[in-house]
Amino acid sequence: MAPTTDTKQQQAEQTKDQKNVKDKKAKEEEEPELSDEDKLLYDELNLCVERLLEKDERLYKQALEILRNQIRSSTSSITSVPKPLKFLRPHYSTLKNVYENIKDSDCKKFCADIVSVLGMTISEDRECLKYRLLGSSDDVGSWGHEYVRHISGEISAEWQEMETTQQDKFKKILSLVKEIIPYDMKHNAETEACDLLMEIEKLDMLLDHVDSTTFTRVCLYLSSCVPYTAEPENTNLLKIAVKIFRKFDRLPDAMRLAMQLNDMELIKDIFLSCEDQTLQKQLAFALRRQSVVFELPEEMEDDADDINEILSNNHLNQNFLILARELDILEPKVPEDIYKTHLENSRMGNSSVDSARMNLAASYVNGFVNCAFGQDKLLTGEGNKWIYKNKEHGMMATTASLGMVLLWDVDGGLQQIDKYLYSSDDYIKAGALLACGIVNTSVRNECDPALALLSDYILNSSNVMRVGSILGLGLAYAGSNRSDIYDLVSPALRDSKSNMEVIAITALSLGLVGVGTANDEVTSLLVQTLIEGSEAELKDTQARFIALAIGLLYLGKQDQVETIIEALQVLPDPLKGFASVLVEACAYAGTGNVLKIQQMLHICTDQEDPEKKEGESKEADGKAEKSGGKAESKTSETSASASPSKTDTSSKPSKSKDDKKAKSSDWGMTKHAAAVLGIGLIAVGEDIGSEMAFRMFGNLYRYGDQAVRRAVPLALALTSVSNPQLHILDTLSKFSHDNDAEVVHNSIFGMALTGAGTNNARLAQMLRNLAMYYSKDHSNLFLVRLAQGLVHLGKGTLTIQPYHSDRQLMSPVAMAAILSVVVSFLDTKTSILGKSHYLLYTIVPAIQPRMLQTFDENMKPLPVSVRVGQAVDVVGQAGKPKTITGFQTHTTPVLLSYGERAELATEEYIALTPVIEGFVILKKNPDYE
Repeated sequence: MAPTTDTKQQQAEQTKDQKNVKDKKAKEEEEPELSDEDKLLYDELNLCVERLLEKDERLYKQALEILRNQIRSSTSSITSVPKPLKFLRPHYSTLKNVYENIKDSDCKKFCADIVSVLGMTISEDRECLKYRLLGSSDDVGSWGHEYVRHISGEISAEWQEMETTQQDKFKKILSLVKEIIPYDMKHNAETEACDLLMEIEKLDMLLDHVDSTTFTRVCLYLSSCVPYTAEPENTNLLKIAVKIFRKFDRLPDAMRLAMQLNDMELIKDIFLSCEDQTLQKQLAFALRRQSVVFELPEEMEDDADDINEILSNNHLNQNFLILARELDILEPKVPEDIYKTHLENSRMGNSSVDSARMNLAASYVNGFVNCAFGQDKLLTGEGNKWIYKNKEHGMMATTASLGMVLLWDVDGGLQQIDKYLYSSDDYIKAGALLACGIVNTSVRNECDPALALLSDYILNSSNVMRVGSILGLGLAYAGSNRSDIYDLVSPALRDSKSNMEVIAITALSLGLVGVGTANDEVTSLLVQTLIEGSEAELKDTQARFIALAIGLLYLGKQDQVETIIEALQVLPDPLKGFASVLVEACAYAGTGNVLKIQQMLHICTDQEDPEKKEGESKEADGKAEKSGGKAESKTSETSASASPSKTDTSSKPSKSKDDKKAKSSDWGMTKHAAAVLGIGLIAVGEDIGSEMAFRMFGNLYRYGDQAVRRAVPLALALTSVSNPQLHILDTLSKFSHDNDAEVVHNSIFGMALTGAGTNNARLAQMLRNLAMYYSKDHSNLFLVRLAQGLVHLGKGTLTIQPYHSDRQLMSPVAMAAILSVVVSFLDTKTSILGKSHYLLYTIVPAIQPRMLQTFDENMKPLPVSVRVGQAVDVVGQAGKPKTITGFQTHTTPVLLSYGERAELATEEYIALTPVIEGFVILKKNPDYE
């Protein structure tokens, strides 16, 4: 028993020691070891509190005065509570009682002020605000910055809980807010002022309190908050920022935000309110880049010519060639310069066989690489021999690639294409029609040459001619919302001779022309086409383009799309899910809406529905077979959540062609595939959202079903277009060695999208390795060649990135163009690897030069020194922080990559726009010596 007694004794000693330590600590807390100075302060404060507890109220005022002076004079460090507040903490409840007992109203208010300041360090029941409202109306800033911050936080919390009946309290709090806002503005705390006004929904008050020194930082903060706020608060933030910019006459800034709002009336108002003609030209450049089109009023006749010239983009070709001359890259390249087959290992198989498929790839690569340079070595040089090295649709695509080479050169380009319009071969003629459309893309011309040339062929007896002319018109007038184009093109939807391909291309063209306009007539026409389509037509792989066209019309329209989604619910199943999810994803494109991304993730992981559908589709299958529609009904037989064994069988050569077609088109018409694209589409343009999406895609690829896995590479590429980030390239490179052929196809194209126009050396090496790896696989080799061409788009001077103006604005036309190509890859075998490879040309409206070109006030090119470096986020930083880092100094014209920003290197000139990219007009700085 002895050990037990020892143990008990030890435990007793331990507890005794612990108690002693606790007592010691408590004593220390009660009586901290103070320096002489602190001891003096401690005694003085205690004396004041004792005075307040006496009955003689005449002593109160002096005691409170001493307390106030001590609190105000104490300087607080960032890390600790000021000494007077620390010493007064134990007396907090005593002072509250004193307040209750004081009779004199002035002393009472005085005491309330002190209790309010003390409440900042102790109370969690918003007593700081409560006693502030009861106290004297003394200047709120006199108690220091920390007090103002604390009280702002309590105001926002109180405001949310207040009832509308408490009118007096509302007025009191508002008058307090009116004191806080000017204090914040004077003390470099604009962001806190904005936060407070956002919380109490009184942003209008900013207009009265911003001045010329603070407005830029206030507006930068407001516009940066937009991605993180919900509708309608986000539009309200932008509207207030526009008002502030207009108040200080900063029209280019106001115009950027008006374009972000997509408010046509506001855009016109800002443009027409500008009285400085040079500044108006700068605004016209901004409008043109965003593809905003409107007619100038008659009273502007005098200046209209110059401005119309800019708005119609006629200068683009000539300025681009100035850049090319400056960089010394005018010499045309041949596909071999891009492939660099001499670097490939010859033992891996000879890829120089003159096959039609490789010639077709060379035609596309030639078009992409020499894009907009006006000359090449295959087509413009030696006549039309190269065209005849291709077959049928290949001849069409090769002729159309001439449009790529002559891009934006309306006058010179159409002369070179004209001879092919008289060809006896329908395919060459159709290619020439498409080339006419491509040349006119992004450029407006008073004569409307594309309309004049293409309108006669829309209801041509040959369907391939219809496709060429209708797609040509769609590309030439993308984003113009012209009713005459709608009237001209739409009859092809109803014409009895139009096959499903023509109907799909017509729908796509209507979608491109009306992108982001939510045009009612066109929408109802497309929805009606879907509703009236036969079951076989709606299961056709081309039907997805009609759904896409509806999505394009509502691009960025958010909740306006709900009625359309309801209307789509009457469609039969594979298309119903696909169409409604894709249309909703388009409506929220680029918004970064977290709730919608969650919704899309739910759809990706939703496994029950497909099984039910499979059962239903098998029943439908049986009926269809009885009625003799065996071939059409096979499409819906394969479930989206097919097991790996099904994936393998779909690529076995022993299967019939029809069965292969049915299986390949089936996965891309599921709501799962649309939802994966939706995640990429919504997260694009928002850095944090894109990073999170990258992680989600990793999980979806590992655990998702077949449709989800196949769409992941495309969605991943969507989040990083023309921006070859290392982690995304590595992931896509990994996917490009997958067992599933469709995943490989989409990964190769994903790499092309990610590096389009960047000349990225690492990516070029990856693609060369892939070309060796797939040297015997013609389909994959064809796609690798296309990818190599896209990576060297315009010899590395062009981009297809839809975001511009310092990555703040999304060009709806560019996004629509990228989406059109991505959706065609949801069924690579029948589209890009089949006969519809010409759909690759739908990327053309997204192509823009990634350059900075500076002009003087007379619109003459003006070479100046600029610093180009990585953009730095300076939101909410005090002073004038550097906006770029790691810069190099160049002379304009200069290329800008994604994520780079430029600023003028000297103060000799002043830029008329805050965002120095694209075309910038400079004026002499009058103060420069």
